[in-house]
Amino acid sequence: MPNIVYIATSIDGYIADKNDGLDWLGIVPNPDGNDFGFAKFMDDIDALLMGRKTFDVVNAFDGDWPYTKPVFVLTSTLKNVPAELAEKVFLISGSLQEVFKSINDKGFSSIYIDGGKTIQSCLEEDLIDELILFQMPILLGGGVPLFGTLSNQMELEHRRTEVFLNAIVKSHYVCKR
Repeated sequence: MPNIVYIATSIDGYIADKNDGLDWLGIVPNPDGNDFGFAKFMDDIDALLMGRKTFDVVNAFDGDWPYTKPVFVLTSTLKNVPAELAEKVFLISGSLQEVFKSINDKGFSSIYIDGGKTIQSCLEEDLIDELILFQMPILLGGGVPLFGTLSNQMELEHRRTEVFLNAIVKSHYVCKR
């Protein structure tokens, strides 16, 4: 049951800028609309787990809800979701062990983990199996960091690296145990 992080960062390791902005993700022109393997990745996962803040950001995007897979929002404060997302988004709380058990018990085994604090917490509890990181060619100099302090170091095995548009570096790692 892989728990997978799939996320873009600046070279200096931020997933949002100092104002929580994401505009910098579009700094590399993409005239052909390449999705860099995202559709294939989404085909391979069963559900998503994201934090409340990430849910709020995604929900504020223009257009339709971007996910066709069930999205579990890790929150202790949000009590319900917008009516149009009622069959797409599910609120979940508890310890991370309980959360993953609950999601797995619903038949979902390949989980896409999104959101800075959620990723950091899952890493701290050794609940991430794979990391797929996109490094964008920018130094933000501050913002929302992808990684935080860990109690123990985590050893990774590099699987592959690809370069897109001669600018974006996608690296895939598997956590060693």
